Amino acid sequence: MRSIAFIGFGLIGGSIAKGVLKKYPDTRIMAFGRNKSNLEIAQEEGVVNVILESPCDKRISECDMVFLCAPVQDNLAYLPEIGRLIKDGAVLTDVGSTKGAICARAKELGLERCFVGGHPMAGSEQTGYKASTDYLFSNAYYIISPISDEHPELTGALRRLAEDLQAIPMQVEAEKHDAAVAAVSHLPHIVASSLVNIVKASDDAQHTLKTIAAGGFRDITRIASASPALWEQICDSNSHALAALLDRYIGMLSDISFSLKKEQSDQRILRMFESSREYRNSIDAKSKGALSADYSFSVDIADEVGAISTISVILASKGISIKNIGINNARDHGEGALRIAFYEEEAKEKALTVLKRYQYDLRD
Repeated sequence: MRSIAFIGFGLIGGSIAKGVLKKYPDTRIMAFGRNKSNLEIAQEEGVVNVILESPCDKRISECDMVFLCAPVQDNLAYLPEIGRLIKDGAVLTDVGSTKGAICARAKELGLERCFVGGHPMAGSEQTGYKASTDYLFSNAYYIISPISDEHPELTGALRRLAEDLQAIPMQVEAEKHDAAVAAVSHLPHIVASSLVNIVKASDDAQHTLKTIAAGGFRDITRIASASPALWEQICDSNSHALAALLDRYIGMLSDISFSLKKEQSDQRILRMFESSREYRNSIDAKSKGALSADYSFSVDIADEVGAISTISVILASKGISIKNIGINNARDHGEGALRIAFYEEEAKEKALTVLKRYQYDLRD
């Protein structure tokens, strides 16, 4: 039996624990979290064996692997004491979405013998242990950022764990990682939140904008529902890379604004849409990880009692698992009343075939 400790036990920590237990049911899980009730729920569910009294509980010294899953600044604060508690041969890692600060701090503390940075690139707008699943990291990239070349066994251990979670391990230097996630993760959160706020500021007393906000707006702003405190820390911890990228983005927006103000089109907007479509479609075509492939389609149904249940029963009778069903209250972009998502392409294709037999109007 091996033992794993989690310092912070929300969506990411809980999902790692569940994923490990799915593969190795006899793993002993210890966890510390500020929400004691969530830890008690996890203990009742058989996910957590030992509730730690503090983030630097001495029982951490019994563990073979320790995950720092608290907010970025908290992980930095815990690192010195936890580093002293780690036993020889154990692995200390984190799951933070920035790697530069914690990898540099681990080096300062002389933790090359045990520390390797990590970032599982999966998540949800939902937060907390209750949102955790044993499949959250399936087909997602798991970034590994070692702080030394002298201990390849640490990288190997984290690589094997990522594979156990059905994730895709990828070794990336801390600085390069932070520049990359500034572009594909941190800037999108700022854009989404800013867009929500400008719509809020532009709305009228009758809440017209909020009422008609449809699928496109909801999709692009979904991540704005994530934890504000968490994302403030993430942005602060990656401020230099993010600020440089934000300046470039503002420059692009200024160019578009200039083009809109001209009396005659200079085709700058057309080129923007063409370029973005081409690149975005290339991501969908062979995507893994952070922008995972979209296995979904739309279905037009009558607005009547039991319509959704009927579809669910039909698919369940054929052994097809549904990942999510979304209701399109406003049918923009030619979408049907429902958007049904699946975990894999095979399930999607099977569902399309089945529902076509029942004469449903489907839009891929």
